Amino acid sequence: MSRRHVLTAGAVAAGAAALAVSPFETATASAATAEAAAGDGNAKPTVVLVHGGYADSSCWNATIGMLQSWGYTTICGSNPLRGIPTDAPYIASLLDSISGPVVLVAHSMGGTVITNAAAGKANVKALVYIAAFVPDMGETQADLINKFPGSEVLPVSVPVPYTKPDGTTGTDLYLSKDGQAAFAADIPASTFRVLQATQRPFDADSFIYPTTAAAWRTIPTWGLVAGQDKAIPPACQRWMYSRANARKVIEVPTSSHVAMLSHPQIVANLIATAARATS
Repeated sequence: MSRRHVLTAGAVAAGAAALAVSPFETATASAATAEAAAGDGNAKPTVVLVHGGYADSSCWNATIGMLQSWGYTTICGSNPLRGIPTDAPYIASLLDSISGPVVLVAHSMGGTVITNAAAGKANVKALVYIAAFVPDMGETQADLINKFPGSEVLPVSVPVPYTKPDGTTGTDLYLSKDGQAAFAADIPASTFRVLQATQRPFDADSFIYPTTAAAWRTIPTWGLVAGQDKAIPPACQRWMYSRANARKVIEVPTSSHVAMLSHPQIVANLIATAARATS
């Protein structure tokens, strides 16, 4: 794969089986909030949230506030965004440090990370994908992002060379100041400006590393489709969640790629539902 192809594939993103229990559902902010938040007498799991590219852990702040108000311990894993060989072991080590059950949540490229990191982790009881990649073994993010049309991130992504520890040159991808329509169309412009200014870029080579494990094959899975996503096309999300036999998939028809920013209550509801179902 040429460097140009890697950059193209990387910048396009943000960074078969039937559903096992329920079909795709349309979500609203108020739907099932009380049910999702309610306890069932069992100890609540720890919720670990993993961000994707062009973002940092603060993208989960609103969702965390809701989960904490419902009694969930929450941890945001700081995703290195260097690719599977670095990111997956890093998040796996975080999972190893947590005693008790875990609900592992990811957005965007974070989905690839948790798919690899959670494999073989007995304490991970549920995987929740929020507008995220769900690769199978051997697949790359480049394979998935090119599977369906509709991504519009490439023209607003900026490649920036950087020097790696071994002296070789890598390429980081940044979301430009003109990237709101493609990445976060449904949040205020002022919020996007802060997101763009504080973003963490990802290594373009993240898109060429093949997935080495598929945790969703053994861990129950939930998914959220962002209906107006112009980073990972909604059709791609639906296909990946269906293949993963997701127990429940909800659709947010008006959501951009950053559903946890524009629809945090719906995201929190889904996470709590997964937590209750596996507790």
